[in-house]
Amino acid sequence: MSAQLAISETIAPLRADPVHTAVLFDIDGTLAPIVRHASDAHIPEDTRRLLIALAKRYGIVGCVSGRPAVVARQMVGIGSIAYVGNHGLERLAPGAADVTLDRRVQSHTRRVHAFAEAADTAEAQRLRLRLEDKGPIVAFHWRGAPDEEAALAAVARIEDDAHAAGLATHRGRKVLEIRPPVPIDKGRGIALLLRRSHPASGLYVGDDMTDLDAFRGLRDAVTGLAVCVAVSSDEASPELLADADIVVEGTAGVRGLLVELMR
Repeated sequence: MSAQLAISETIAPLRADPVHTAVLFDIDGTLAPIVRHASDAHIPEDTRRLLIALAKRYGIVGCVSGRPAVVARQMVGIGSIAYVGNHGLERLAPGAADVTLDRRVQSHTRRVHAFAEAADTAEAQRLRLRLEDKGPIVAFHWRGAPDEEAALAAVARIEDDAHAAGLATHRGRKVLEIRPPVPIDKGRGIALLLRRSHPASGLYVGDDMTDLDAFRGLRDAVTGLAVCVAVSSDEASPELLADADIVVEGTAGVRGLLVELMR
């Protein structure tokens, strides 16, 4: 059986009952190719058009991102779908003007930012560690650093200091996030997004370790079939690939999946 036929057969139950199906996507590395600077990332127009078509057919369509929810919506450019931002801390309903923030993190935001400001030293900047303000989370990126070994050593020191300060951390694809010391993951965000609609089935597509939590969240949230899709790349996590029901190759493979969902 060809890979395309296997994908088509796996998602056939979702196509058969789109009104009661949730279709959710990570953004960076899934809908948008990974780039050196996060601010340069964009979603190809043909992918965006397919998302618009999906939103008209399926009961719930949304993006679940490590980016702030408002930034994610600006990047995707579609107001008619839902957004879960900051790895589950934020939710932005279709057409909503205001973000719903997880109340557990509000008291920690100032402490996270003060730590990041102190850690963003002249040495860190010389090594090309780039600080990103994500609201309740801050992130240090080192993709494209000229001396990656030295940058990694600096990141490790920042991570140790964050733990000593009582903060949480998380590593992604060449990024270290400094987080409030509360449980945060995409699975919780998906559970909160879907808790009222209780879709019968769902699909989630992602490319990073944080998407393992999203897989779990989707499986817990739907009452029937959950299809978890991993996006393969040179940096893909073996754990993510092993846990997925389907593996597609890169953002081009994701576009192919979108086409299959619209058949």
